[in-house]
Amino acid sequence: MNTSSLFSLQGRTALVTGGSRGIGRMIAAGFLAQGAKVYITARKAAVCDQTAKELSALGGECISLPIDVSTVDGAKALAAAFGEHETALDILVNNAGAAWGAPFDEFPESGWDKVVDLNLKAPFFLTQALAAPLRKAAAANGGARPAKVINIASVDGVSVNPLETYSYAASKSGLIHLTKRMALRLVEDNIVVTAIAPGAFASDMNKDARDHGDTVKNRIPAKRIGTDEDMAGAAIFLASRAGDYVVGTTLVVDGGVTIARG
Repeated sequence: MNTSSLFSLQGRTALVTGGSRGIGRMIAAGFLAQGAKVYITARKAAVCDQTAKELSALGGECISLPIDVSTVDGAKALAAAFGEHETALDILVNNAGAAWGAPFDEFPESGWDKVVDLNLKAPFFLTQALAAPLRKAAAANGGARPAKVINIASVDGVSVNPLETYSYAASKSGLIHLTKRMALRLVEDNIVVTAIAPGAFASDMNKDARDHGDTVKNRIPAKRIGTDEDMAGAAIFLASRAGDYVVGTTLVVDGGVTIARG
């Protein structure tokens, strides 16, 4: 048994949505460190371009493709833009997401549609739009290595958060089940689909963990919020040879929060 390259991503090409900040940036940085060529996309071009520049400076090649993937047209546009650079895609990370909180009696349709479209609809249709390059990567070298799709869900899709984030909880729970359904179909094409359910990681979406980490950690059994290495490690595991036999599973990375919730 040769385990020296078990977690290597050398020679692999990845695309990370929402890759300019937060969890997406953590994953992109981790992939680069393991030898992958990484494309990142985000809605704000200037931020996406700057992140790609900063990550490339650390070593490796990170390319910015700033596009809004919240619509089917956006997903198709990103697939077309990626196709101008590459013909095969080894790893797709569906990370772009949004959240919305409001009391039950006041929760707006706009807060429902924005979140569900980006968190649940976009991962499906972007994967569909990129099916050809994923299948090409999966067929390379006689199918020796599967292509990978990693959906970024949330612990709020596994257990109930007391906050009134109805569309967020529904979208992330739906994404976990969608991951299973997609996995059964796409494994037929040598494409392995999995998901990660992060807990508290400092980001613009999780401002509580970012700005009040000392308080938040007291509610976490591990007594700390997640680090960049925690998220990168989980994604590298699933994206690498080490995770080739993990199909349709959601990896919970939360320091024990879901267990504590009961």
